[in-house]
Amino acid sequence: MSDATFPAGGRAVADAKAPPRRDIGLKRRYASERRFKAYGIAAIAVGMIFLATLLWTVVSQGYTAFWQTQIRLPITFSQSVIDPKNTGGKDLQALRLANYPKLVQDALVQRLGIDPKNRADVTAATQLVSQGVRTQLGGMVMEDLSVIGTTQDVWLYANSTVDSAVKGQFDLSIPEERRPIKDKQLEWIRTLEQAGDMEQRFNTGLFTFGASSRAETAGVGVAIIGSLYMMAIVLALALPIGVAASIYLEEFAPKNRFTDFIEVNINNLAAVPSIVYGLLGLAIFVNYMGLPRSASLVGGLVLTLMTLPTIIIATRAALKAVPPSIRAAALGLGASRMQMVFHHVLPLAMPGILTGTIIGLAHALGETAPLLLIGMVAFVANYPTTPMDPSTALPVQIYMWANEAERAFVERTSGAIIVLLLFLAVMNITAIILRRRFERRW
Repeated sequence: MSDATFPAGGRAVADAKAPPRRDIGLKRRYASERRFKAYGIAAIAVGMIFLATLLWTVVSQGYTAFWQTQIRLPITFSQSVIDPKNTGGKDLQALRLANYPKLVQDALVQRLGIDPKNRADVTAATQLVSQGVRTQLGGMVMEDLSVIGTTQDVWLYANSTVDSAVKGQFDLSIPEERRPIKDKQLEWIRTLEQAGDMEQRFNTGLFTFGASSRAETAGVGVAIIGSLYMMAIVLALALPIGVAASIYLEEFAPKNRFTDFIEVNINNLAAVPSIVYGLLGLAIFVNYMGLPRSASLVGGLVLTLMTLPTIIIATRAALKAVPPSIRAAALGLGASRMQMVFHHVLPLAMPGILTGTIIGLAHALGETAPLLLIGMVAFVANYPTTPMDPSTALPVQIYMWANEAERAFVERTSGAIIVLLLFLAVMNITAIILRRRFERRW
């Protein structure tokens, strides 16, 4: 179309009404920024939703593990049952092997008004109490021999099935033959609850007991001690070795192909799957060096190898963050290279080193795969007294409980996850506090 079709001055009028190209470009950039912010907010929201779902699932299934149903019974510590030979408590083996379940059975028969000749009712009543009463009552006798011949009110752990029923984890409205707990047992439970002889109390055993095939007497006490042993070994070995290697590579090592090769391999080792470290520990520490399987020492050594690359990378980053002017000033005042590093550079890099170390320890605390390969999945009921004794760790204990078929172990698994998450949260919060406490701004 030719210009003759437009009236005179028409093009100038049209150009005056059109917005400048600069304004169109600004609007597009602002719109792009708004979209980017929206994408970021959406990504954060999705992440928070998944995190909240995870925490809600764990907490809702695991908070009940911190309470345990217990039954109060008047236990008569009959000498004819505990010490029939009247040795005065000198025969410790006899005291440990005494028929303590018989004492509980007699107390239940008397408390619930059951006919002792009705074996079905006696058996059903005995099933209300955990089979771990032998250990509990035996421990009371071993601690205080004066209880023999007396009657004491004792709070005993209820059976895991009873505990689950009291907590509402079973549908009690279904027919009796489809329930693990019978109508008569439910009647006895209501009787004990109304009398105040059955209640949910804080489950200290979750933190003090070791491994057990019975959910009500299973705890993470041994796993916590094993994890503490391993973390102490990792801290004692990985921190000095990692910091020394970092200082050498960053401050003293010549820049050549050999050091470049070492740096590349350190970065590669940080990305190696943890199960590979388990295979390495099995081959070297167990098969070659002959160290005992499932010992905290072996677990600590394996986790040390796994944590070293993380500490080295974090320490080198902290050393690089120290301004070059600090080095130049120290050398200009006559300090040697060693004095410059240890008197000036290292103290200023310490916040980053501590942060990297704690994060590395937190990573090691949550590892499971390498520990499974060195045998720390063993059933360990007794506390380890030294790092050479058989032990387990918190994540391994969680793994073992997750494979149990009994319903009560579901809440134990989630409860142990809560304990592990609390440990990890404390370690990460400590790293943040230390970094802010010692951080210096340039």
